Amino acid sequence: MRKYISYYWDRFTNSTLCELVSLFGDKIVSPEIAIEYRDRIFTPWRTFWLFLGQILSANRSCREALKKAQMWLSLLEPDKKKISSNTTGYCKARQRLNSDYLDDMERQVRNQQGGQISDKYLWHGRPVKVVDGTSVSMPDTKENQELYPQPESQKKGCGFPVMRIVISFCLTTGVILSCRKGNLNLHERRLWHEMWNDYQSGDVILADCGFCSFADYALLSQKGIDCVMRLHQARKEKEIIKRFNKNDYLVQWDKGQKPPNWITPEEWQKLPNQMLVRHVRVHVDIPGFRTKNLIVATTLVDAKKYPTEDIAELYRRRWVAEIFIRDIKITMGMDILRCKTPQMVHKELTLFIIAYNLIRGLIWEAALEKDVDPYRISLAGSIVTIRQWVVMLAILEMHGIQENIEISETITFLIQRMLAFIAADLLPKRSEIKVEPRALKRRPKNYQLMTKPRREFKEIPHRHKYRANKTQNNDRV
Repeated sequence: MRKYISYYWDRFTNSTLCELVSLFGDKIVSPEIAIEYRDRIFTPWRTFWLFLGQILSANRSCREALKKAQMWLSLLEPDKKKISSNTTGYCKARQRLNSDYLDDMERQVRNQQGGQISDKYLWHGRPVKVVDGTSVSMPDTKENQELYPQPESQKKGCGFPVMRIVISFCLTTGVILSCRKGNLNLHERRLWHEMWNDYQSGDVILADCGFCSFADYALLSQKGIDCVMRLHQARKEKEIIKRFNKNDYLVQWDKGQKPPNWITPEEWQKLPNQMLVRHVRVHVDIPGFRTKNLIVATTLVDAKKYPTEDIAELYRRRWVAEIFIRDIKITMGMDILRCKTPQMVHKELTLFIIAYNLIRGLIWEAALEKDVDPYRISLAGSIVTIRQWVVMLAILEMHGIQENIEISETITFLIQRMLAFIAADLLPKRSEIKVEPRALKRRPKNYQLMTKPRREFKEIPHRHKYRANKTQNNDRV
């Protein structure tokens, strides 16, 4: 028997097998997409929540997600057939998840989190979107290698497929606003152009020098979008048109003769031959920054409305993009995706973005409640806090539904206490952080490095012999 339905959710009455619903059930709006599927234990809605819980779990294995489903089904529907301990059924359910459905879900979560910002938290009344690129790896399978080939510097059979991604964050909340993906053959700027439709007139784009060019500035200016980026090293400063002070002045950019390969000749001809751009020299004296002096190029040419100090301080805040990327890649574990096909890798990436935005939304809510700097709230501490509190929230809510008891005030109270603990888990200020050398003290196991494909590789019988051979070779050098 098959069902043709529109997804809906009314808390635990639908028997979702994940405790995260107690906290995020009101924050995720189910899209009105009708999908035909069989009447299974792992319905699409249950599978989505289990997948999301798997992303936020300390152990992101399918087995742990399955054990969680077994436990919750035993509590919610003890008379139903037990779930098999074989992970095949759950893995196939993840494969059946509709990609358009997940993308629509991610879009609605993003819009909901972005709508929480009032004008007083904007920069000069304008939203700032910081852009940066990174890459993630995935299992070495034939399907992944075809779409996301490994770097050419790695030997065949010894590397891993790599996906290049470009992410646009909200500077105020840290929420991911846009994400585009491609292989290593696509430049980050090409992926960035794909998200231009997500920008609106009045936005300010904050980025590093890799995104700075004449065509980009001119095209975005026509859309009413301003840029604040580090000046690209290939563009030399020429005659100064107007000087506001010794570190702030207007210069004239020439279009040049040769168009970039991403723009059509017709679009290139429509661009002006020259444009005024403001250059601001910034001296970075914060410990930890590699560059001490740099030039910021911006289309915000009104020096009275946007003073020199404000432009310099805004660009100094660009480094938070590196922190946001570190949070989602290292803290949450997105640096190594685990799925073995590109289709599942894309779904896994979408679930990571949903999970990250939900946590950032809670951090922003906690920061507003307790009037603290959201940048100082630990994302790792927030994840640990959520893991501990959602189980109690879910059990309490399930008990209230089963016993027909009104517990909404108790749930609200517990969520407020959880937000208070999240806001209290603050990171030290940057100036208070002790500088430590980037070195590993604990030695890893002394295994060989794979320098040939697995079928051709010959293992030295004992790693102590490998260490002895390695020492002898070093002595010869």
